[in-house]
Amino acid sequence: MSDLSFQPDEAEIERRVEALLFAAAGPLSAAEIAARLPDNVNVARALSGLRARYEGRGVELECVADRWRFRTAPDLAFMMTEEREEPRRLSKAGLETLAIIAYHQPVTRAEIESVRGVSLSKGTLDLLLEMGFVRLRGRRRTPGRPVTYATTDRFLEHFGLATLYDLPGVQEMKAAGLLDLSLPVGFEVPDPTRASEADDEDGSLPLEDDAPEFAQDFVGEDR
Repeated sequence: MSDLSFQPDEAEIERRVEALLFAAAGPLSAAEIAARLPDNVNVARALSGLRARYEGRGVELECVADRWRFRTAPDLAFMMTEEREEPRRLSKAGLETLAIIAYHQPVTRAEIESVRGVSLSKGTLDLLLEMGFVRLRGRRRTPGRPVTYATTDRFLEHFGLATLYDLPGVQEMKAAGLLDLSLPVGFEVPDPTRASEADDEDGSLPLEDDAPEFAQDFVGEDR
C-alpha cells in the first residue's frame, strides 16, 4: 500500500500501465487500468505516451473497441504463422472399405460393395488412394477387367504393422469384441497375405499390360 501513497510521475505511470497491459489475460479498458492506479492519474496520457513509444517496434499498443492491448506489429505477423498438416479422419465407410481391402486384397470395387452390403459412395476409394493407404493392384482376368485394389506400405506404417501377417486374426478380433463369439460354421477371416502371391494365382493382370490388350479387343469388336 505504501507504494501507492505518493503521486507517481508520468514515467512511473506509463511503467505501471505497461506492466498491467502485459500481465492482463485480455484487453483492458481505461477504467480497468485506472482502478489499479492511484487516484487522479491521467491514464489517457499514459496510454498515449506508451503508444508513441512502441510505435514501429516489434510489439505495438493498439485500441480496439475502447480496450487496450499489446500485439505483434502487423508487418511481422508472417513470423507467427505455423504451417502444419492436419490429419484427415476417415469416415466409417472409409474405415470399413479399408478393412475390406486389407483382408480381401486384391479386391475389386464390386467385391467391396458385396462384402459391405451397400454401394460404395463416390470418393471413398479416391480418398484412400489420395491418403496413400491403397493402391491400384492390377486388373482381374474377368469380363470388363475390373481394377483391383490393395494396401500400401504407408498403410502398414500408419497402423504400426510390420507385414500383413500382423493384421488381427479371429481370436484377436473376438477378444476385442469385433466378432460375434458364435460364428457361423465354416467362417474364416480372409487371408490378406495372398496379395503377395503371383498374379497368375489371384487372376490379376498388371495395369500396364491392360492398354494394348484393350486396344486389340476394341479393334476386334469393330470387325
